[in-house]
Amino acid sequence: MAKSFPHSFEVCKCKHVTLGEIIYAIKEKGAKTVEDIGEITDAGTCCRCCKSADEDFGSEKMELYIDDIIKKFVK
Repeated sequence: MAKSFPHSFEVCKCKHVTLGEIIYAIKEKGAKTVEDIGEITDAGTCCRCCKSADEDFGSEKMELYIDDIIKKFVK
């Protein structure tokens, strides 16, 4: 994640889940995987494009993926 994103940045457009909600799920709820994030926030449970670049089938690629966020925050 070279670019800095505000906590209000919408990572999952289908379910309207923000970066802040995903970070909260990681730091406060113990999420460690993309599946954990989906269970806690619903992010990545609809079209799944926001889960990873490999799963993004859209013509316009996402700016930020859930797996990138996990890599940054889960040690």
